[in-house]
Amino acid sequence: MTSLNANAPAGPDAPLEEHRFPCVQCGADYRFDPGVGALICDHCGHRDDIARDAGPWDRAAAITELDFESALRADIPQQDMEETRVLTCPNCAAQVEFAPDIHAAECPFCATPVVTDTGTHRHIKPRGLLPFALDEETARDAMKDWLGSLWFAPNGLQEYARKGRRLQGIYVPYWTFDADTKSRYSGQRGTVYYETRTVTRNGKRHQVRVAKVRWRNVSGRVARFFDDVLVLASRSLPKRFTDALEPWDLSALEPYNPEYLAGFRAEGYTVLLPDGYAEARAHMDRVILRDVKFDIGGDRQRVSAVDTSVADVTFKHVLLPVWLAAYKYRGQSYRFVVNGRTGRVQGERPWSAIKITLAVIAGLIIAGAIGFAFAMVQ
Repeated sequence: MTSLNANAPAGPDAPLEEHRFPCVQCGADYRFDPGVGALICDHCGHRDDIARDAGPWDRAAAITELDFESALRADIPQQDMEETRVLTCPNCAAQVEFAPDIHAAECPFCATPVVTDTGTHRHIKPRGLLPFALDEETARDAMKDWLGSLWFAPNGLQEYARKGRRLQGIYVPYWTFDADTKSRYSGQRGTVYYETRTVTRNGKRHQVRVAKVRWRNVSGRVARFFDDVLVLASRSLPKRFTDALEPWDLSALEPYNPEYLAGFRAEGYTVLLPDGYAEARAHMDRVILRDVKFDIGGDRQRVSAVDTSVADVTFKHVLLPVWLAAYKYRGQSYRFVVNGRTGRVQGERPWSAIKITLAVIAGLIIAGAIGFAFAMVQ
């Protein structure tokens, strides 16, 4: 995981977070079981509930936002920062949290062997997460169904993926942004009207209606409060994959508790906060432009200028659950991702040249047979 400054050294006062959860009965490691929503010991079967603060509990109130301007000034309270041990993939640059005793592993994002010294990285602590709701077996079934729907995928890859190693549960980092916006605009409202004209076609005169637009200058104001604009904070997975995993039910976010990470891994953010905000602003601007066109009304709209003021910008770092499979097949890496809440699947779509060739040949044969039958009828 990284900080606002990707090259910033670890702070000497930040606590080093080592997420280990030994079973209270036998000492083996717990894992979070999505099926029961609790910690389970695979060694002795003991179950332990996720710890929560005592007293009346309000999920929304427990997940507080951080002030964006303060973060840009690096003025974040110490309790909102942490350090973790990570391994960095030399191929895709993913930064994944590992146990302190692991110094060599395989990157879960691209299946590249990672052999490097374990580093410590200081970063903004997550404020919330969506716990896994699907277990590995359910996610694998969803992936099998998705692979089965790929008609032109190589049979070898499908079989290799079905019989391959287990999927890995990864918490992927995101930023969310809130902002209060007020916009002034100027533009033109177009009203469609029709004129009747006489035209000559094939020596005959016809009357036709021709659409015309009458434009009128307009100006106005629109306002919108943006809540939880979601921005992927990692470049390890293609954005087209993660975007296709949406929607995420952010109303079900739980306050960050490392116990949810037991048995899973967490990826560190590599998209820095200012860059994440720039992407969020681009999304806001698109929504504001839509609001402006709606406010202009009429049949057509032209927008000349939009001046937006943004206030009360807050953010938080959240983790969302993804089941991930990275396979090496004939020297090529293929990745499949499964939404750990809904089971939606996305991934690389490999193509089989043999299947495509056979399909083309079959199509030509069918077309030839139809042509021959039509000729015989004539």
